[in-house]
Amino acid sequence: MPVQHMIRRWGRTLALLTAAFCLVTGHPATAVNGSPQIVIDHDFPDPDIVRADGVYHAYATTNGRRHVQHATSRDLRRWTLDDGDVLPALGAWAVARPDLVWAPEVFDHGNGFTMQYTARDRASDRQCIGVARSASPDGPFRPVGDTPLICPAQAGGTIDASTYTEGGRRYILWKNDGNCCHPRKDTWLHLQPTSWDGTHVTGDPVRLIRQDQPWEGHLVEAPTLIKRAGHYILFYSANAYDGSAYATGYAVSPSPTGPYTKAPRPLMTTESFSGAVQGPGGQDVVTGSDGHDHIVFHGWNSRGRVMHLADLGWANGYPVVRGSKVIYQAENAHVHNATVRDAPEASDGRAVGHIDHPDSRVEFRVFAASAGTHTLSVRFANGSLDTAGSPAPAHHRLVVNGTDAGTVHYPHTSWGNWRTAVRTITLKTGWNSITLSRGTLFAELDFIEVG
Repeated sequence: MPVQHMIRRWGRTLALLTAAFCLVTGHPATAVNGSPQIVIDHDFPDPDIVRADGVYHAYATTNGRRHVQHATSRDLRRWTLDDGDVLPALGAWAVARPDLVWAPEVFDHGNGFTMQYTARDRASDRQCIGVARSASPDGPFRPVGDTPLICPAQAGGTIDASTYTEGGRRYILWKNDGNCCHPRKDTWLHLQPTSWDGTHVTGDPVRLIRQDQPWEGHLVEAPTLIKRAGHYILFYSANAYDGSAYATGYAVSPSPTGPYTKAPRPLMTTESFSGAVQGPGGQDVVTGSDGHDHIVFHGWNSRGRVMHLADLGWANGYPVVRGSKVIYQAENAHVHNATVRDAPEASDGRAVGHIDHPDSRVEFRVFAASAGTHTLSVRFANGSLDTAGSPAPAHHRLVVNGTDAGTVHYPHTSWGNWRTAVRTITLKTGWNSITLSRGTLFAELDFIEVG
């Protein structure tokens, strides 16, 4: 069951739910450890990462001059951009326009490297997926075949290749580009078996998910499939790529072919990053040399879609991204000597009140992708009056992992008028406890956010 946010219909806490660009000797921008940081401050969309001989290779959608961009790093934070084009020529089937070359996928097949890329098919005038190979991850990659690898023109064409391997078999994930068309078609993410070098398909595609959530707009795209703790996690991007509504979600399945259950809310959004990242998407998951997982993705700034890096953790097998806020509903926490009440004006229709007794407390169990400082936001309402009958502030005592962390202060808002109080706290990697208990006067709790 997905766990990024707490939702009452699941009946329990779903708590479980990104450096300056450097040419050769630059230094990464300062960032709170593990939080999202820009690691390539340059238009570098749809990043794909491959590690070979201790070097990370990043590939990205065209910048209008190179078909495929390429950069290298030894630590995922300091990157050197390749001045050349690792895909100097397209397949004979493709229109010779760099601006139509998108979303490269590169992998090591044991006897060299394969790149699967999106380009414009001459015959159908649709975007389709082609293949190229190289002996080295530095390229040059040379086209394989006279036709696209996958090109269902009747479904709008094909974009956004990604690979997955299991049990000695390789698969390609892809999106039919249905939003390209008039009338618009559904966009599906597919899984299809290929040869080990990925140069030809060996079976029929299986549909996994399509756009069906309000936040997804007219499309889903950019699939990334991994397996953790017995779950298959399908990351994907959705909505219009050219604005702040673009976001990253995930779906979970017990099998690579599905059925997949989508998380109730997206994993990374402009809002979940408090505006620090605009339109996060085009993601890839990479394991660092320390064995810890990270997520790379692009987000907009004045230079274009720049590449971000953030720590990625797994709450019982479900993803949590450092810096992307997660909501924990108060009514799903451990409530001691307080009252869960119906509150139509609260975010999930319920809230916790009557935290009025010396032993009253609300204890949340929260997950951190990595240790360090985090932002705690508490959504509260305070209608307290002082002894003279005047509006008065209140506070709760705050305990983090059994240690006194001071107080959370609440200005007077009136009952049912929800506002947010913000604190900085220190969390450890993995599960943590956050307890709010009776302080002075009275306040009700809707939820907390940790990011």
